[in-house]
Amino acid sequence: MLLVGAGEVGAKHLAALVGAPGLAVAAVADPDPRAEVPPGIPLFASCRTALTATTPDLVVVAAPPGTALAAARDAAQAGAAVLVEKPCTIDPAALVPRPGDERIFVAFQPHFAPGLDALLAEPPDVVRTEVLLAVRRDPGYFRGWRRTYASAGGVLHQQAIHGLALTLRLLPGDVEAIDAKVVHYRGLAETEDHVTAAIVLAGGAMVHIDARVDHDGPPAHELVLHLADGRRLAVRGRNLEAGLGEIAAAPTHAALRRAMYAAVLDAAEGRPAHPCLFPLTALRRPLEVIDRVYRDARVVRAAHAAAA
Repeated sequence: MLLVGAGEVGAKHLAALVGAPGLAVAAVADPDPRAEVPPGIPLFASCRTALTATTPDLVVVAAPPGTALAAARDAAQAGAAVLVEKPCTIDPAALVPRPGDERIFVAFQPHFAPGLDALLAEPPDVVRTEVLLAVRRDPGYFRGWRRTYASAGGVLHQQAIHGLALTLRLLPGDVEAIDAKVVHYRGLAETEDHVTAAIVLAGGAMVHIDARVDHDGPPAHELVLHLADGRRLAVRGRNLEAGLGEIAAAPTHAALRRAMYAAVLDAAEGRPAHPCLFPLTALRRPLEVIDRVYRDARVVRAAHAAAA
């Protein structure tokens, strides 16, 4: 396989690929790598040059949204199966289908958590969901492309998209109404510190979002599903990785990534698609919902002390 992007996220993929059965890293493509590339693995400055030199079966794209989609489409046109880190673009219009897009999948490794394959294969009757995110992102995180909304998007694009994309796979229907608030107070970047939203979908199902990146406690990203029969299912973990199981038994993120690589290769070889795979075309709906949230939200810019 070929890894495109050797930054913070690319380093995580390199670590996961060390133990991935049947996969070998043929090359890394990055004009300015931050991660250490293992000895013996060629490094290319250009994705297209690397594609020509290695003809990989699988390409993992861990580049910023501004370049990720183009790299993924180049790789798909070259015949590879492609796994691209979320969100790969913040522009829903960029996801108008093109030839080769059927070979591209979006990297949501927490969706491979325990129990979620059955949940997605036969979705229950969900009437309401809660997407809950409480993490901390400080100045060191907001650097380079992450500093501007145009290049990185907001909290919903970068952090809460795992839970939001999952809930929208389970809940069909167009958006009928949104009540949202976006709060800025630390001024670390153009993105917000806290976003809340209540979304009403056609048919009456509701999505509640409470996502913040100024949290001082333990990090958590969870999805709570309220079913029509009164039951409640919780997808739990630091980033959903426990799935429907116990947090203490959650698989590692490296193990979830390996499951994701195997599923993409299976799909590329014509085997039945894994229910947890997220096709590129399916990303358009979450991005459209996110756009609507930000467009309709009340924006609050408060002093740090007042907001705290």
